[in-house]
Amino acid sequence: MKTLLHGFVAAMLACTALAAAPVLAKDAKVEAPKPPKLSKPVAVALMAAQKLMQTGDNAGAMVKIKEAEALPATAADDSFTITQVKLNIAIALKDNLAIEQSLKSLLATGRVTAEDKPKFLRNVGALAMQRKDYAGATAAFEELARLTPNDGDTIIALAELYFAQKQTTKAVDAISQAIDANTRAAQPVPENWYRRRLALAYDGKLAGAVQTSALALVQAYPNPVNWRDASVITRDSFPKLDDQIELDFMRLQAATGSLNGERDFVEYADTALGRGLPGEAKSVIEEGIRRNMLTPSKPIVVELQRTANGKVAADRASLPGLERDIKGNPKLALVTGDAYYGYGDYAKAASLYKQAIGGATVDQATANLRYGVALARAGDKAGASAALNAVKGGPREALAKYWLVWVGQAKPA
Repeated sequence: MKTLLHGFVAAMLACTALAAAPVLAKDAKVEAPKPPKLSKPVAVALMAAQKLMQTGDNAGAMVKIKEAEALPATAADDSFTITQVKLNIAIALKDNLAIEQSLKSLLATGRVTAEDKPKFLRNVGALAMQRKDYAGATAAFEELARLTPNDGDTIIALAELYFAQKQTTKAVDAISQAIDANTRAAQPVPENWYRRRLALAYDGKLAGAVQTSALALVQAYPNPVNWRDASVITRDSFPKLDDQIELDFMRLQAATGSLNGERDFVEYADTALGRGLPGEAKSVIEEGIRRNMLTPSKPIVVELQRTANGKVAADRASLPGLERDIKGNPKLALVTGDAYYGYGDYAKAASLYKQAIGGATVDQATANLRYGVALARAGDKAGASAALNAVKGGPREALAKYWLVWVGQAKPA
């Protein structure tokens, strides 16, 4: 796990005797800090430790500190001041265990200032993480998160600690809190936070969080890589999809520019041909070749292109006749709408999909989704949003939510 410890300051908390004098404005009047109340034996041991530190003998100074710790703490500030000096010596010695113990001891006194407490907790947590004491680190970062609820970086560290302890649900929830924290603070949310949340939700089989995380990812960072990941992950979360639904998923990828690699293009073209849509298959193959995703001479590409090209003319010629036969036949309206969609005539496709809505022989989620998608591709954002919001149930409702994101991001036609 990547440590969150970026290094210590030269001295986290200096005792009064070692602190540098503050720079004051001219004529400023401030109350001098009160010296600590120390018993004489402790004061003598600390002075000896200080002298050794000044000569660079930090190991010797630590011996004196241990002598001071063994003395009875009879004055109010004995223990606290000993630990302050011990912290400085431990930092000089780069003794991480002593640093961690000193910080924890100081925190336990309740006397650490509100300004310093988050620094102490962060370093206690980081040092515990270095030792792979995830329980100890978690306790420190949970307290730190309570003190700094708008610090997204802290909550992300806590999320990784939960993940290290196989508490995936808590990890996902923590990342969500970190995203919300940065959003409230008007701070940018790194893309990798969204991607990490989606990966954890998917790998952890947290069905309720997968869709939410994927949608948030493409809303915040709508690049082709993220669109493809979100689409594929969502599709994989629904078992046993038929080729009709597969077609709908691939249409989303086509619209978002997230078809990538030979497999995507071949699968899309083959599915379109299987649904009797040579025009759509032809367009997909040509795009794949144009983007260097398909090799024109490869046998599978040659065969797909030959089949699609061989059917396009007859398919186009049949469309006017199919339109004349649509009245009272919503299923035919849906199929014909698919054909026009494949040729890029989205307005015509939308008018035909609309006729399919309400038909008893047509799946209404399919009809509403394709109607909304066609309107979206035609540039009718309001109409598309209304149709997509009407899609209910199963994978197509999930798809409709992605299309609504796309509609919100699409530039005016």
